[in-house]
Amino acid sequence: MKGIRWLMVLSFLGILGGIPFANKVTPYVLGMPFILFWLVAWVILTSAIMAIVYRFDPEVREEERT
Repeated sequence: MKGIRWLMVLSFLGILGGIPFANKVTPYVLGMPFILFWLVAWVILTSAIMAIVYRFDPEVREEERT
């Protein structure tokens, strides 16, 4: 299950790696410039990804048993 931890890299790439590609102001999404929407969306997605990693991490399951 070490592969599930690679999801954390996805968060890193989405926030920091996606900024040069999403650096636009003109398309407004939900009243925000696109770059701001991109960052807010990735912060929310990062929270969901971390919850998934926590849920399926075998070390956490082992600690909960003791």
